Amino acid sequence: MNAPLADVRPGTGLASPAGLPPLPPARRTGLDLGEALLSALSALAANKLRAVLTALGIFIGVAAVIATVAVGAGARQQVLAQIQSLGANLLIVTPGTVSQGGVRLGAGQRPNLTWDDAQALREEVPALAAVSGNIRQQQQVVFDNLNWATNVQGSDLDVFTVHDWVIEDGRFFTAEEARGARKVAVLGQTVAESLFGEENPVGREIRIRQTPFEVIGVLARKGQNPMGQDQDDVVFIPFWTARRSVMGAGRVWARGVNWMTLKVHDGEDMRAAEEEVRALLRQRHRLAPNEPDDFNLRNMSDIAATRDASARTLSTLLAAVAAVSLLVGGIGVMNIMLVSVTERTREIGLRLAIGARRRDILAQFLIEAVVLALLGGAAGVAAGIGLSHLLAGAAGWPVLIQWDAVALAVAVSALTGLFFGFWPARRAARLDPIQALRHD
Repeated sequence: MNAPLADVRPGTGLASPAGLPPLPPARRTGLDLGEALLSALSALAANKLRAVLTALGIFIGVAAVIATVAVGAGARQQVLAQIQSLGANLLIVTPGTVSQGGVRLGAGQRPNLTWDDAQALREEVPALAAVSGNIRQQQQVVFDNLNWATNVQGSDLDVFTVHDWVIEDGRFFTAEEARGARKVAVLGQTVAESLFGEENPVGREIRIRQTPFEVIGVLARKGQNPMGQDQDDVVFIPFWTARRSVMGAGRVWARGVNWMTLKVHDGEDMRAAEEEVRALLRQRHRLAPNEPDDFNLRNMSDIAATRDASARTLSTLLAAVAAVSLLVGGIGVMNIMLVSVTERTREIGLRLAIGARRRDILAQFLIEAVVLALLGGAAGVAAGIGLSHLLAGAAGWPVLIQWDAVALAVAVSALTGLFFGFWPARRAARLDPIQALRHD
């Protein structure tokens, strides 16, 4: 007679002896979130060096992403600040290429922009808030026994409005002084410091080409322009003073200007203003419809947009390259979790044997992978912020920590642990308890 079959406890593979009552159902031993977290931390603490080396990939990736995004944002801010320092809503007109006797001359070889062009633009283009005709020449400026080679710029009063200059000491010259060709000067910070040091130059007398000028004002500092030129290394004097007393007033150049700067009213369409300026200058220069412009017209807002787009593209590229480190770190997490599953096969089998659900095993290993990635991400955030300050300080750029990028980097590190930890966790959850208990 065959012996009766043993009763098997469902889900365990454990049997009661033949002829005895079945064993009571096993109590479910699923882990709650707190237990799973403690279990994950215990498993990581048991292999500290391995956990640190695994988190290093996530650490480097997060730090690199935060640093590149922050430094890129600072660089963009620096570029935009330099362009803004030239003045807002600017159009710049410079002499173009002209022909003489069938020969095309280089740009600026003939004075085809005049003081009268500037006055016509001011009066006939309503979109313009200010217009300044300018001439400039390198001159030696002398005070007592000190001298300084600088740019002496002859302009009308609108130049300070166009370029958003702020007076620090003294005042700007007036319209009456400009019309009367008075010998007054406004100094940039570099010139004031080079000639007067800590002294206040307002009310003092300087000489330009042996002509005495009274210093009536000192401008606030602007710094470098986008081309790297020091905007504070300048002396402003009235246009007609410059033409008659400093730079000469020959028959050809008597009313010529080197360039014109135009400021468009806030809210006006820059493109429309640009076309109005072009049409008026072509009419004044008597250009036929088939003739090219004999002047160059540049829209500074376009230049600002182009530079900003270039900086954004570079920042995005650097962040993408840095994000590759996160991918490498994620692969490291997956690799170490697979090793962990192999090492803890008997433990997994025992848990399953005493009633743990497969989803509990899955959750345990997923949480372990996420915790590992988050620890690396948190350390990477601190390192990335520190690295951002270091690089920005070395480059002389402002530090702009993008907190949305920080939050995104941390979230991505957690998702990296979740994504790359899922396969090892699933593999652990799908182990057969009998085979797992037999694993050496």
